[in-house]
Amino acid sequence: MKRKIPLHLKIVIGLIAGLVCGLTFIFSGVPAHITIHYIKPFGTIFVNSLKMIAVPLVLASLIVGVANLGDISKLSRMGGKTIGVYILTTVIATTIGLTVVNLAQPGKFIKEETRMELLALYEDSASKKMEAATVVKNEGPLQPLVDMVPTNVFQAAADNRSMLQVVFFAVLIGIALLSVPKEKGAPLVSFFNGLNEVILKIIDFVMLLAPFGVFALITSIIVELAGKNPAKALEILGALGGYGATVICGLALMVFAVYPLVLSFFSRFNYFRFFRGIRQAQLLAFSTSSSSATLPVTMECVEKKLGVPEEVSSFVLPLGATINMDGTSLYQAVAAVFIAQALGIELAISQQIMIVVTATLASIGSAGVPGAGMVMLVIVLEAINIPAAGLALIIAPDRILDMCRTVVNVTGDSMVTMLVAKTEGTKLQPNLDEEDAVELD
Repeated sequence: MKRKIPLHLKIVIGLIAGLVCGLTFIFSGVPAHITIHYIKPFGTIFVNSLKMIAVPLVLASLIVGVANLGDISKLSRMGGKTIGVYILTTVIATTIGLTVVNLAQPGKFIKEETRMELLALYEDSASKKMEAATVVKNEGPLQPLVDMVPTNVFQAAADNRSMLQVVFFAVLIGIALLSVPKEKGAPLVSFFNGLNEVILKIIDFVMLLAPFGVFALITSIIVELAGKNPAKALEILGALGGYGATVICGLALMVFAVYPLVLSFFSRFNYFRFFRGIRQAQLLAFSTSSSSATLPVTMECVEKKLGVPEEVSSFVLPLGATINMDGTSLYQAVAAVFIAQALGIELAISQQIMIVVTATLASIGSAGVPGAGMVMLVIVLEAINIPAAGLALIIAPDRILDMCRTVVNVTGDSMVTMLVAKTEGTKLQPNLDEEDAVELD
């Protein structure tokens, strides 16, 4: 009898092997350039492969999905529910972040000597984030609406950071197809339907590389985090352990408490089955730190594993990868209060309410790529009059926490997709056995 190892287990094996390999390289003195030049490229190739298919998948599936709705009012109704639930979960996430950081108060455990070392060590990195945030802050309040409409759709399609523009264009084409005679639009719908099927098959090919890509990514991340002085890196990470634990505690509450309650209350869907259905997407989100790069796999999971119709997933998930960042908003709330505590600044209730508002708005404008949340955090800090230079205090563990909060972002997107599908009258029929099938020789 020949057993087939499920893909998610292969990914877990790759993740653990990468962690072990990275630590071995660090403490055995293997030069970092060996990892950077000969292992990391395979992880980069894997991530680039996912990004390569993200835009055509969103474009094709969304056009077909909207065109198959048959009614523009249904699109309007679904869009309103999607945005409403996304905003609600983001506010909940930010509130949870504020609650756990005020209870734990991790910033008060940072020693003066460690604080000064961190501020000096990461001064340059913090300055770059502040410069990037200044560009965003100088834009008007309606700039997100302006950015949503592409001046050149081909240019937008060439940049994964412009996913919302691709979504806008695809929805526009889908609405136009609903407005023309069916026989006129049929060839175009047929073309994009065929393109969508081809892209889904390419996803299957790319996922064959997932265990190796995850191994390469984790190995390179561990080596890069350690730098030239692993002992010093571990010392700094240890000093920031309380902050990291607070963020992870808040993220865990979202994944294991808030999402199960919301999902079971509104859809009566078993959360364990939901978790099984999206575990591949969660593992890739953790490895890549990019909800945009994970998007093709997330869409495949919710459609094939959880039974969500393509017309729902193709609209809700791309929108979520762009505007729904529960993990990011929670992290921003924790980070802002932590920096204030570390600098000895007391925050009034009004300032903490401002964090909820600002973090919610900032997370909506945050790109689904690694490190984007750090840039938006500067805006949150300045909104409550906290020195943005305090960003240097949290840069050290940010790469690890970015991986964790991306898992929450992807999980939240998937949960909202299930809710919208359920409220649209879909009878969800999960198919969770295919991946765990046993092959007989």
